[in-house]
Amino acid sequence: MGARPIYDAIGHGYARHRRPDPAIVAMIEEELGDAHSVVSIGSGAGSYEPPDRRVLGVDSSAVMIAQRAAGAAPAIQAVAEALPLRSASFDAAIAVLTVHHWPDLRAGLAEMGRVARRQLVLTFDPDAHCRHWLTDYVPEIGDLFRKAPSVESVAEALGARTVRVVPLAYDSPDGMTIAYWRRPEAYLDPERRAGGSALQQVDPAALERGLRRLEDDLTSGTWRERYGALMQEEAMDYGLRLVVA
Repeated sequence: MGARPIYDAIGHGYARHRRPDPAIVAMIEEELGDAHSVVSIGSGAGSYEPPDRRVLGVDSSAVMIAQRAAGAAPAIQAVAEALPLRSASFDAAIAVLTVHHWPDLRAGLAEMGRVARRQLVLTFDPDAHCRHWLTDYVPEIGDLFRKAPSVESVAEALGARTVRVVPLAYDSPDGMTIAYWRRPEAYLDPERRAGGSALQQVDPAALERGLRRLEDDLTSGTWRERYGALMQEEAMDYGLRLVVA
């Protein structure tokens, strides 16, 4: 397996806060179309695996696989770049918010194309992610975002036919790093921060400094003065994209 998977370190308790967002589920289901068999690469705890199809999860982290619910689809431990699966053995392959963690993006995407005739990748535009106000408080999170591959590079590698914008609702149950754009107090809760990989990877001292500033600005009303217009929005585009090939 090579180096220790990052989610063996940061993935403990992940399943509590990374529950499927209904809008994202609907988009994935629509693009899966008539696919009967699906392999989910970087599947984690299985949040976005369709329940009405034959599914196999693949994840490099034993910690994440251990969090799969009773009755979830079977899962194997493997890396995206070397899937232990026969060519063309699935109708579709999905990868949800995982490709930015892959050491070799092109190899992983090529493997998706090898094992399935249809590929869906939910990823993000790093620049759009950096427009989230959280990066004003913790700029180091923006530095992590900018290390992610561009949507264009993912689409080009897959030969994608479609790239869909995925708005993020203010009350999304998927507690990804950008989820709490209209719920700033959530970032002050260590338990809720556990679902955001960038929040787990950023320098702890930088995170503490930024969250101290956020707490002060929430108390003083400064946050609302700067970002209060967001409270009128139901959903925002912070760069989530569904790439379909």
